[in-house]
Amino acid sequence: MKSKLSATDEAPLRADAARNRERILEAAEEVFLERGAEASLDDIAKRAKVGIGTLYRRFPTRDALLAATSDERLLSLAEASRARDEKLEPSAAIRAFVKELVNHASHYRGLAALLGTVLQEDTPGCHAGREEGRRLLQRAQKTGAVRKDVSFDDLVCMVTAISLAIEQGGSSKSRVAHLVDLFFDGIGRTKAV
Repeated sequence: MKSKLSATDEAPLRADAARNRERILEAAEEVFLERGAEASLDDIAKRAKVGIGTLYRRFPTRDALLAATSDERLLSLAEASRARDEKLEPSAAIRAFVKELVNHASHYRGLAALLGTVLQEDTPGCHAGREEGRRLLQRAQKTGAVRKDVSFDDLVCMVTAISLAIEQGGSSKSRVAHLVDLFFDGIGRTKAV
């Protein structure tokens, strides 16, 4: 799995450092898929054949590592959303984006619970995901499809709740669309006085 450099990286990495970074990301992807987002970082370092210090130099927190492994998926999600901009009304566009974000949050077991903090990381994918979500929310609010008092953080909370329900077996992935639609039907109504 290839990943973009973090927006916080000032200079290109040396060749050996770049190889270590890629090995860590590949190992993290494998281990997170096998054991979930709470998997041991020591196990990831061992699978990547690097020391734990090397892992922490590149990714100082679990959230930073999860963000880096999510980077390409989030970039693709934002790009796909922008590509369908002309085809979908604002209400349908934000619903489609949120459904995709729910599916992303279910990529690794345990990612849903960490999604809000992972999205705050400074990677190109996290930035693109946040910005696209905010853009779509503003478009939907301008048309009256979504209440004005709804924030992007509210959307992330809803994505997290639906993802956790699916992850914990309360719902099947086939119910994502239904649950997202229920949420948007609720936030589309006028605020009670």
